[in-house]
Amino acid sequence: MSTSSAPGSSSFTARDLSLLLGAGVMWGSSYLLIKIGLEGFAPETVAWLRLLFGVATLTMLPGARRGLQHRHDWWLVAVLGLVWMAVPFVLFPIAQQHIDSALAGMVNGAAPLFTALIAVLWFRNRPTTQVTAGLLVGFLGVVAIADPSVTGRATLLGILLVLAATVFFGVAFNLSGPLQGRNGALSVIWRAELVALAATTPTGVYGLTDSTPTWASLAAMVALGALCTGVAFYFFVTLVGRVGATRASVTVYLGPVVAIALGALLAGERVHPVALGGAALVLLGAYLTSRGTRARSRPLAQDGVRLLGTSRARTDRSSTAS
Repeated sequence: MSTSSAPGSSSFTARDLSLLLGAGVMWGSSYLLIKIGLEGFAPETVAWLRLLFGVATLTMLPGARRGLQHRHDWWLVAVLGLVWMAVPFVLFPIAQQHIDSALAGMVNGAAPLFTALIAVLWFRNRPTTQVTAGLLVGFLGVVAIADPSVTGRATLLGILLVLAATVFFGVAFNLSGPLQGRNGALSVIWRAELVALAATTPTGVYGLTDSTPTWASLAAMVALGALCTGVAFYFFVTLVGRVGATRASVTVYLGPVVAIALGALLAGERVHPVALGGAALVLLGAYLTSRGTRARSRPLAQDGVRLLGTSRARTDRSSTAS
């Protein structure tokens, strides 16, 4: 007997679609919210407030406060907090002082490419033909995005900073999988955010002296933290537990699309047609690399229940149900 909530079931339920679209829209809107936040706060303060409200939101979830099952993983969680959140969350506001929110979202679409590339280098696995093709197509798309968008050193710097952030994301995503599998996703994410919050507090508080907050910028920071850095993570890990990590990863591809739409519709940003084509190539490359990677690690990738740290017995029951 099949159940709709079992990882790998045949179709998305209305709740599954709500979780997927909710997480995708929240993550895709983060670039516009950063843009609004920069109107009132210094870049380092934007990153700090994002983490402050994100941690506060996740703290209200009992699953996030659950202790790590493997205490020796704490130092890896600390590293994860730095490479996944502290450094990239500071890089994005600095970059968006020089580039539009839509451009930042398009470039960040390359994160799955760097995840696949770092996995190949890290684990020294020979890439499949599909992964190689995906990487080539994706990075060609990055060039297509950047080339018509660079109008000077400032925009080049902004693009490079976002690319640097995506490299950190690539490292973090390879590190986070095993940690979440052993300890539960929300427990790891909450503690990683706590580490990132502690790391960014000195510069974030100091940045208040160079900030002139407005109600709009403050509201944007509350939304960026509570929704994009809190609720979105909860939606995503819930979706992973319901449909499996492989199918839930569709959420990643919504981010650049939402960023482009919001930037054009709400901020009046113009995107070069060639850059739009490049964004499509990046998403295609990300899809190819993720599919090629899953072919080798499909059992682990689809074990969404393990990512949530539930019991082995529940995993077996879900597998039987499907």
